[in-house]
Amino acid sequence: METIINYFETIPSLHRSLILVGGLTLFWLLEGVFPLVSFKYKKWQHAIPNIFFTLTTVIINFGMAFLLLGSADWVKEHQFGIINWIPNVPLWAYVVLGVLLLDFIGAYLAHYVEHKIKPLWMIHLVHHTDHNVDTTTANRHHPLESIIRFVFTLIGVFIVGTPIAIVFLYQSLSLIATQFSHANIKLPNKIDDLLSYIIVSPNMHKVHHHYRLPYTDSNYGNIFSIWDRLFGTYMKLDPECIVYGVDTFPDEESNGKIGTLLKQPFHKYRRPTITDELD
Repeated sequence: METIINYFETIPSLHRSLILVGGLTLFWLLEGVFPLVSFKYKKWQHAIPNIFFTLTTVIINFGMAFLLLGSADWVKEHQFGIINWIPNVPLWAYVVLGVLLLDFIGAYLAHYVEHKIKPLWMIHLVHHTDHNVDTTTANRHHPLESIIRFVFTLIGVFIVGTPIAIVFLYQSLSLIATQFSHANIKLPNKIDDLLSYIIVSPNMHKVHHHYRLPYTDSNYGNIFSIWDRLFGTYMKLDPECIVYGVDTFPDEESNGKIGTLLKQPFHKYRRPTITDELD
């Protein structure tokens, strides 16, 4: 564990880039061999806006990285935060707890809030208006959402007390986990179900991308599925019944244009309620 921590404490930017590109390439290839859904789309054309938003996320995170580094150094120096207040915790537990709690605050909680507060939901819509969810969808986030997610991660660093090594480890795991859960790959149902007791599996997360409530407001998890099960936001739905997108933004052509997606958060919009869905 000490070796892992030492590596992530000084992980080169090149290695972080390789994790991003390597994971994307791996799941892209697996989608061609074991597809969950046979999409009728031009894969590269579909990927263009998603890769664009991946790049904007990378740029924003890189530009604001000094805040993350400064915060992580401060909590380490002052022994501030939950994991630093637990006495005599072994290193492996220190790391696991740090990653687990960062996943809760920086991902699950951020995601839950985005679905519950209208202006944030409008920003998050860009992620949900993909009609062909695959591994490139993982980082399809409006630049404003990238900032929101960064702020939640920053808050997580202060509350949890994670040094930069755990932050970089968490971000690397988060990247691979989201690429995996969004990937258009078919796993044997039993394996997917077993995985979903620990991590967010592909079938589990696809439910979240169903175009109608209440399924859209479920399965918020990023790496670990424990949070959805603990807070009652876990739902199941047969993958064959899932329709991707958002019912109030049904134009697939518009939802594939970068310019339209950049403006999407500023549309006038009333989100349907569960009562509307049942009518």
